[in-house]
Amino acid sequence: MELERRRRDTERHAHEAEHQAERAAHEAKTRRLDEQVGALQALRAELEQVRHRVAHQTEQVDILKSRMEVDAALIAEFQEWKASHTLSVRPLVSVCVATYNRAQLLAERCLPSVLGQSYEHLEVVVVGDGCTDETARRVAAIRDPRLRFLNLEHRSDYPADPLRRWMVAGTPALNKALARSRGELITHLDDDDEYLPQRLEKLVGFIRDEACDLVWHPFWYEDHEGRWLLNDAGEFAFARVTTSSVVYRSWFKKIPWDPEAHLLMEPGDWNRFRRLRFVGPVCRRFPEPLLRHYRERRPAREAESSGSAS
Repeated sequence: MELERRRRDTERHAHEAEHQAERAAHEAKTRRLDEQVGALQALRAELEQVRHRVAHQTEQVDILKSRMEVDAALIAEFQEWKASHTLSVRPLVSVCVATYNRAQLLAERCLPSVLGQSYEHLEVVVVGDGCTDETARRVAAIRDPRLRFLNLEHRSDYPADPLRRWMVAGTPALNKALARSRGELITHLDDDDEYLPQRLEKLVGFIRDEACDLVWHPFWYEDHEGRWLLNDAGEFAFARVTTSSVVYRSWFKKIPWDPEAHLLMEPGDWNRFRRLRFVGPVCRRFPEPLLRHYRERRPAREAESSGSAS
């Protein structure tokens, strides 16, 4: 009997010791996990602080660059113009499109999305960057009096480096379209993208209601796997806006695209919007996505030599 009791006690003590060891190991593991979570949270907070500092410094650099590039007289001119120009009840909207050898996408996706807008008081100014395909014929076949097309005689010269070329490709055509526009409001569309049907109607009303000079909005974009993701455009900043997600008043024709923006390693659209913002317009964000921005599908070599500064 005594031996049996001792055996049971020994087994009980062994189980208790094993349980205590397991509990101690679990507590140690929990402490390590808590420490790791705490370290990750601290790192996340530190990274967020770094992000804010970088964003602030980037903003300061943008201001300094814009201050050097934008004449003070231009700022005064805009304020004087704004004081004497009120948006009409039903303003003409100019949609400017730069294109290069994308006749099918232009004729079957881009232009139908503009000409089919619920807001019909618009013009579409398409400028080819020396197109050599059937763009002119496809545009002429649409037969809409609101649509105008001009093809530059020669393809513009761009940097040899693919990244720098992408930054400014299409700027001469964009500037030509801008110069030919006649609307009180101006907007843009890449030749392979499309507006949602009520984009202009919603934005014209929003600009009038908010009494603003520029409006930008979220947009859908297609990733390399064909998924549609949302850029919420939470702020008017680099990588948050694109050429086709902005509408602005006609005075800003005075601030064209800079074909040498690549020297600052800036995409042409952001380089222009940065300078435009420095003039002092009232900018507002419209909350709905109104654009579908498709991924680039040109063959690599062709894509390097084409595009629109966006």
